[in-house]
Amino acid sequence: MVQTAAVSPIALRTFPLFQGLGDDRLNSVARCAMMRRVPRGQAVVHAGDAPDYVYFVLTGSLKVLVSDEDGREVILTILGQGELFGEMGMFDEQPRSASVVAVMPSDLVMISKHDFKQLMRDDFDIAWRIMSNLAERLRNADRKIESLALMDVYGRVAHLLLEMGEEHDGEMIVVRKISKQDIAKMIGASREMVSRVMKDLGLQGLIEETPRGIILRDRIQEL
Repeated sequence: MVQTAAVSPIALRTFPLFQGLGDDRLNSVARCAMMRRVPRGQAVVHAGDAPDYVYFVLTGSLKVLVSDEDGREVILTILGQGELFGEMGMFDEQPRSASVVAVMPSDLVMISKHDFKQLMRDDFDIAWRIMSNLAERLRNADRKIESLALMDVYGRVAHLLLEMGEEHDGEMIVVRKISKQDIAKMIGASREMVSRVMKDLGLQGLIEETPRGIILRDRIQEL
């Protein structure tokens, strides 16, 4: 049985989708939202499920993946704090197109399909931000297709790391935990090849793996 808890308006303010909402509006969203704790390795949704909720990542990390009948997986993306998933189901009645699995223990905010549709009807800014998020996801998918078609493994690894990088104190760092196996599943390569490429990038001074994350040096953009 899935255990849920109430959500505070303060937690909702951490999500870009709800930033700028007034207190009354935010309180009404909080009343229809629930909090769920997901342990590492547990699936939140499965490909083929009927869409029932929109999910927001409050803490933790999750991978979005598809698999074939032989169990081979392709990771479409890694989700982190502030991101959402499941919103495509708000626009049609199609089953979930991918599975979502927790990479690490994660706290999720859940809003039912019915309540989320009502939020979009009542607030144009929320509806617009959802559409903007979908447009960004489509652009990212286009870039991924381009990299798979036109880049070698070095280029694909570099492209993925740059996409995941965040600026901290003047440095570009991949702070989200991601294994070499997951990188391989995201770029269509073997784990062994990714390990060799990451080692070579380190020897060239293009990346540095540290406890804080993977630091990306400027020259990696040239790959």
